[in-house]
Parts: sequence; C-alpha cells; structure tokens
Amino acid sequence: MTTPDLRRLEQFVAAMEEPSLAAAAGRLHLSQQALSAALRQLERELGTPLFTRSGRRLAPTAAARALYDGAPSVLSGARLLATRVRAAGAEKPRVFVVGRSPAVTADEAYEILEPLVDRPSSPSITVRELFPSAMLDELEGGTVDVVLRRGVSLPDRLAGATLTYHRMRVALHHDHPLAGRDSLALADLAASPIVVWAPPHTSFYTDFLVAQCRRAGFEPDLLVNRVQGTPPATAVLTSPHAAAFVTDPPGPRSGGRVVVVELDDAPQVPVQALWLPHTTDPVRAELLAAYPPA
Repeated sequence: MTTPDLRRLEQFVAAMEEPSLAAAAGRLHLSQQALSAALRQLERELGTPLFTRSGRRLAPTAAARALYDGAPSVLSGARLLATRVRAAGAEKPRVFVVGRSPAVTADEAYEILEPLVDRPSSPSITVRELFPSAMLDELEGGTVDVVLRRGVSLPDRLAGATLTYHRMRVALHHDHPLAGRDSLALADLAASPIVVWAPPHTSFYTDFLVAQCRRAGFEPDLLVNRVQGTPPATAVLTSPHAAAFVTDPPGPRSGGRVVVVELDDAPQVPVQALWLPHTTDPVRAELLAAYPPA
C-alpha cells in the first residue's frame, strides 16, 4: 500500500462532494473516464475499495468516509504550505491573519495577541471579524491563519485549543428596571428576554448561554439580534426590555444608553483558537505557548 498523491486525493474529494461522477469530472475539468480511472488507481494504492459502483453511480464505502474525514484538511494544509513557500521565495514579509468571531471583541483579541505584538521579531498581524459560518472555508482557503471564537468542542476538520477565559457580565438598556443595580444574579434575569447572535443549536456560544440560564433555574426567552457585527453591548439598544450577556468591563456604554453590570455568579466564558490540522506554524506555536493548558 502506498500513500496517495495530492492530485488523486483532490479528485477523490470532488467525487465525494459532487452529486455525480459527471459533476465531479466537470469540477476538475476531466473526462468521466479519466476520473474513474484515477479513483480506481487510488483504490489500488490504498488497498481497499472506496466506492461501490452501479453504472455511473458511486456509493462511498466506510473506507471512503474515513478517508474523507481527513482529506480536505490535508489538501488545505498542502495548499497553505505551497503559498508560504512561494511567499518565502519572493521574500515577501509574513502577515499573520487572525479571524475573530463577533463574540470576541477587538480589545479582547488584542489582549490575547499581545505576546506576539510585544516581540520585535514577530510578523505583521491583521485581525478580521469573521462570522462562524465562514471560519472553516477561510481557514481551508488560507485567508486566515487562526480563528478566535467562544467555544470548547472542536468543529469537524479543525484543530484547536482553549487559550483563556473571560468573566461574563450583562448589558442592559439604561431604562431597564435592573440597570441601576451594582450587581445581579443570573436568576434576576429570568423575566427579561436574552439577546443572542444566533439561534440555539447553530452556535456554541448561544448553547452555552442557554445552559447558564438553565443552571440558574429558568428557561430563557431568546431574541436573535437583528444587527450583526456591532459591539455586543449594543444589542439592547434595539431591544431595551432585554438583556445581553457580554464580556465588556462594567460601566456605561454607547454614550450612557447602555450599562454593563457585574454578575455575582458569573461563569467564565472560554476563548478558543482554531486552525487546520496537519499544519505547523511557528507564529501560531508561539501564541499557543503563551497560553499553556491549565
């Protein structure tokens, strides 16, 4: 058994992702005959069938599904390596690009990246806001090097580590009945709708917030924020009767129209770094070394 080359691995991924062999061949600008021959060669190299065949229809075997679990990340890592090699050959300065989810503020991202910023030998760093739905595509496309998000579990096809934790607080409109309090318990929010940025089961952070409310003894009434990409505390400006969980420092926001209040029983909210598996990056390694596992 030999290791498949990247070209055949790319052909296999197309066959797995497209609805037919003809569509996969068209995506690769190959004839169906050439693609079929390449897939059979891949099966010979691996020593196991990848597809059962009925006419021109292919049904993946368990071996194919196992190969597909890792193949896209291997291909993305290879493309990323080639890009870096070409940039090094052209002597272009390295730019380390960090994507941050809207749940991680720009200030928090800067604080997390400070171990890199303080080193004169570190490359230029660019931080971009990145919505969760785009994280995998941008990492695999090589347009970002690492993503910062609120999360613990690992998405499919990505590697990651928890870097740090932030204390959760609550943002309230200045007209909210609880806005004058110095601090609150989570249970005090039972009568207030909770603003989130994505529906349950589509966002780790939303599910995390719902779990905290349930632990405090109430089922939250959720509102999905109608304005995306703005500072989290501003969510209550369009829903003054609601509350929003944030990690901002306590005090006024938005010219005094919003106030951030401490929570007595505040949970600690994780910040996770995500990257492509099967890749190495000295800048990423330096960042991770600044946050050793507890």
